[in-house]
Amino acid sequence: MTDLRQLFEEELAVVRTFVGILEREQRLLIEGDVDGLPALVNDKNELAARLAAIAEQRRLTLARIGLNADRSGVASWFAAHPDDEGARVAWAELLPLATQARELNQLNGDLIQLRLQHNKQAIEALVGSSGAGGLYGPDGQNKPGGGGRILDSA
Repeated sequence: MTDLRQLFEEELAVVRTFVGILEREQRLLIEGDVDGLPALVNDKNELAARLAAIAEQRRLTLARIGLNADRSGVASWFAAHPDDEGARVAWAELLPLATQARELNQLNGDLIQLRLQHNKQAIEALVGSSGAGGLYGPDGQNKPGGGGRILDSA
């Protein structure tokens, strides 16, 4: 098995797992279930670091033989290794899966922004958008009603 084939297969496995985590993250975000998100963030960060390490290994492997680490470099490698069907299959599966991961990640980021905007609007409604006469202090606790002098004037 060639070094690149092994890297493609490893990357494919990691991206599959990454897509699964992104799909779970999306479900949690849609359902508003934030309790499960911290564990997914840790897993997602670990997988992103692993993907970066694999990409660096691929870059170094291609550079050793004088090729760029982009799609044209991989295409050149395939041209020089026409019999490595396993590498071709892994690469062919990897490309659309990586696109799916990128799209899911973008959509999840959009969902997070939507949630943040919703939370901000809810906080503004509770505190009062003008900031005057709000019901809650910066610590989230109830503030006594107003400025305190209304009761003294009666």
